[in-house]
Amino acid sequence: MYSALDHAHSGLRWVALLLLIFAGFKALAGWLGNKPYQPLDRKLATFTVISVHLQLVIGLILYFVSPTVSEALNDFGKAMKNPALRFFALEHLLGMVVAIVFVTIGSASAKRATSDVVKHKRTAIWFLLGLLLILAMIPWPFRAEGIARGWF
Repeated sequence: MYSALDHAHSGLRWVALLLLIFAGFKALAGWLGNKPYQPLDRKLATFTVISVHLQLVIGLILYFVSPTVSEALNDFGKAMKNPALRFFALEHLLGMVVAIVFVTIGSASAKRATSDVVKHKRTAIWFLLGLLLILAMIPWPFRAEGIARGWF
């Protein structure tokens, strides 16, 4: 079960990242170009939020079945001195949750906005902040030993 979830989480990150990049930069262009907020913008934001929330659900399940996290939680003090254990037991989880909160705030606040420019602005700012944090918290293959994971 762990392996299947890990592969799903790793593969679906690309869907979430592509949606977040596209939605964030489309909103930025709409904000700076003073464009109308179209139904496509709302749908794109909704699918983006769904994708990051799905990643969160899979990630939380992985957190509780992961041998790495289990090892870290057995001796949390020791784990905090080990960069790889600390990353997966604490940093990755907290960073991703904060990023997903940013994306959710962006979508929810854009829905409440009355002008199209403000809808684009809120979506762009919150989605792009979330994107930066997600990019920083992914265990890319070029990260430090013990943290690095494959591209897929």
